[in-house]
Amino acid sequence: MVGFPRGICGGKLIRMSQVNTKLSRIFQQMADVLEVLGANRFKVIAFQKASRVIGELTEDVAGMDGKALRAVEGIGKGMADRIEAFVETGELAEAAELMAKVPSGVVDMLDVPGLGPKTVSLLWREAGLSDLDELTKALGTGELEALPGFGKKKIENIRKNLAFAKEAGKRARIGKAMPLAWWFIDQLKGLKKVKRIDFAGSLRRGKETIGDVDLLVAADGGDAGAIMEAFVALEPVTDVIAQGKTKSSVRTGESSGISGGGMQVDLRVVPAESYGSALMYFTGSKEHNVRLRERAISMGMKLNEWGLTKQDTDEVIAGGTEEDVFKALGLAWVPPELREDRGEVALAEQTYIAGDGIAGLPDLIEVSDIRAELHTHTTASDGMWTIEQLATAAAECGFHTVAITDHSKGQVQANGLSDERLEKHIAAVRRVAEKLKNKIVVLAGSEVDILTDGRLDYPDSLLKELDVVVASPHAALSQEPAKCTARFLKAMENPYVTIMGHPTGRLIGRREGLSPDMGALFRAAAARGIAMEINANHWRLDLRDTHARAAIAAGVKLAINTDAHGPADLDQLQYGILTARRAGVTKNDVVNCMTQAGLAKWLKSMRG
Repeated sequence: MVGFPRGICGGKLIRMSQVNTKLSRIFQQMADVLEVLGANRFKVIAFQKASRVIGELTEDVAGMDGKALRAVEGIGKGMADRIEAFVETGELAEAAELMAKVPSGVVDMLDVPGLGPKTVSLLWREAGLSDLDELTKALGTGELEALPGFGKKKIENIRKNLAFAKEAGKRARIGKAMPLAWWFIDQLKGLKKVKRIDFAGSLRRGKETIGDVDLLVAADGGDAGAIMEAFVALEPVTDVIAQGKTKSSVRTGESSGISGGGMQVDLRVVPAESYGSALMYFTGSKEHNVRLRERAISMGMKLNEWGLTKQDTDEVIAGGTEEDVFKALGLAWVPPELREDRGEVALAEQTYIAGDGIAGLPDLIEVSDIRAELHTHTTASDGMWTIEQLATAAAECGFHTVAITDHSKGQVQANGLSDERLEKHIAAVRRVAEKLKNKIVVLAGSEVDILTDGRLDYPDSLLKELDVVVASPHAALSQEPAKCTARFLKAMENPYVTIMGHPTGRLIGRREGLSPDMGALFRAAAARGIAMEINANHWRLDLRDTHARAAIAAGVKLAINTDAHGPADLDQLQYGILTARRAGVTKNDVVNCMTQAGLAKWLKSMRG
């Protein structure tokens, strides 16, 4: 099957059970409503933590008794009782009662960047706004200026953020779409009539956001109807938009318990002899396809989803596999992530003529090339696992090195470590490192906040004790470009910075983040030898693909890290790899791909 590997641990994504997914969502909704209602902060945090813990669990809570549940870090007796009640009855009366206290549209406001619970509560209680449409109208009337703290600048920022959220809401994050696509593939590939199946579209190209999930099946024409019947009858389908002999479209439900709920999924069935050309066509991009069709015409051929044929006779030249079609066009096979009409066709021609490894297309990085994880969190700050649990999981994934990089003191909400706590934490990491020295190298590090003026959150006397320093922005994420550029450049002057973490601080679809002068940052990083991070978490993917391309062009090394807070996060590595592949990144560009000795040498060269 043509497609991207599903994960790194065991080669398959860790999937949450449906019960885990539903409960995680319910607890997060309860936390949101409690915040709007002004409930006790500790109660809000308890529900937020329970939501995250359950979302990270690889074990189905439906099969755990009360004792096992209470033994899970972050789930106390009260949460365990709620979980058991939900498993037994399929509902949580407490949640329904809480949701009834606030209009559903009020909770939707929390998804708008910059609208925190206190602001949303004010808009609802004082201005009487109960949904996004009412908020949009109120922004244009001037009535909000009467609210405390609502000056013209704040109102303008809300207007911009609301427009951003509405636009972003039209597409889903890749981390939502990918598991859904694999779920459908898992169900359909078991049908005897299905010969081949893949996802296509922007998902196959590894884009950070996806419109609809496109699936393609190879089968005999007489079997297409039965396949469509099976497809529209699958569990998460709530609406059948269209059902035909060769194409059907469905919509999945948000409450199905399967990641990716609420998305449209399209299925096409084509004959096996056209599968390769159809996969190329429906993978896109549109611009890449146009370039290939123009090349076909110049060679006396025609190319469409049914195959590559001669112009005059319609004799079929190729179509069964992508490789055959590319070869007939005088091109090497182009990885889907590069199909954006950014010069990849010319490079494919060079590779076809000169041979692999000689010229043309880059040998793109693979998940299996990653040998180290350099940005992780434990229970010392806001992670869900101990140092030893994290290190053991990293070893089981085949890594030779893992860095423990809990938050610095400025991240109060993430239980950031004070100077004193960090010193004790370093000692704890060293003890685990000694214990596991025959399994994996465990490094003491920190994700250190870059303060608004460019200083780091710890003094140099502490930073020099660390093996890895990931300097990241977490506050003042709407700073003007010139100010945040100066802020980052000052931070990069610190002799102990190893990696710049998620430089824009964006959250896809929720927060636009910073817009520093990336060229200036890359020049400074190249001069100092600092690696720029592609944060693989599907909410971040920061650096984004265009930034990563510019970074390697400037001679900057990259670090691809999961920012793991729990076991399931390690499999998010695939999203960082997809982003890197879209940028044309090879394993030689990434510090995580170094050998153990090579990485140790690089880290040592970065000290002081």
